[in-house]
Amino acid sequence: MHEQEKNNTEQLILEAAEQEFFAKGFGGARTAAIAEKAGVTHAMLHYYFRKKECLFERIVAKNISLLAQTITAAVGNSELPIVERLRSGIAAHFDLIAANPQLPRFILNEVLSRPEHYHILYERIKEVSENLFASLQKDVDEAARRGEIEHVDIRMLFISFISLNVFPFIAYAFIEPVSNELLGGMMADREKYLAMRKAENIEIIMRRIKKQ
Repeated sequence: MHEQEKNNTEQLILEAAEQEFFAKGFGGARTAAIAEKAGVTHAMLHYYFRKKECLFERIVAKNISLLAQTITAAVGNSELPIVERLRSGIAAHFDLIAANPQLPRFILNEVLSRPEHYHILYERIKEVSENLFASLQKDVDEAARRGEIEHVDIRMLFISFISLNVFPFIAYAFIEPVSNELLGGMMADREKYLAMRKAENIEIIMRRIKKQ
């Protein structure tokens, strides 16, 4: 099998596995269903990935890396003011989840229902968070000393904006059916609602760091 063909087959399997894991979680996912979605035999799937855990780890690694790269790209340009970098980071994180709305629920469900997978998520997140937090905290501290923003602990700020960004997608399926009664139909137009929520989340964080 040519290298390009092998890469294409592996990618098809990974895409099918992501759909299966997101929809059914690790426990409910079946390698036979993944193979069928990918258009390969069960034997071929096992040739590429010996067991379901291998697929799961690849899917987790891919999505954590994507999250990290997206946020890092947005906040990493040290030539821009820290406020603009944080604004871009919040927006980029929200947009990524909007494009992958099942991702937060998948991660949360796996941590709650299968604690043995926590270390996989933890190690992946730890790899990218420590350097990012250290670098950003330094820039935040310098901006605060110059009087440009309030001093904040960047770790707490990340918890705040990730919580704000994630909640609408985790809660959407529960709130949307009764949104007319609870929210006056605010969620009738999903795209409009998400745009409003994104703008509100950015405003909340910007107010937190704005110099009083």
